[in-house]
Amino acid sequence: MTCKGICIRHKAQKPVGSGRYASGQKRCQICEIFIKWDGLWCPCCGYRLRTKPRNLKYKAKLRARTKKGGIVETIEQPAVIAV
Repeated sequence: MTCKGICIRHKAQKPVGSGRYASGQKRCQICEIFIKWDGLWCPCCGYRLRTKPRNLKYKAKLRARTKKGGIVETIEQPAVIAV
């Protein structure tokens, strides 16, 4: 797949005071652009969008930011009924 230029309509500006992934932006590796898009696939080339950073340093930064912000999701365990 190649970039068709549709992604320019969804181009995201860099947020001030927070990271791109923390603010919900996603990156297309084919189009080489950060976009504001709800889907998992690029609207332009159809390639899978990256939702998390690849660099270990930025992964740790994102984890710390989500824990601090209270965005951490908790997984509820199903109740076990003893028979």
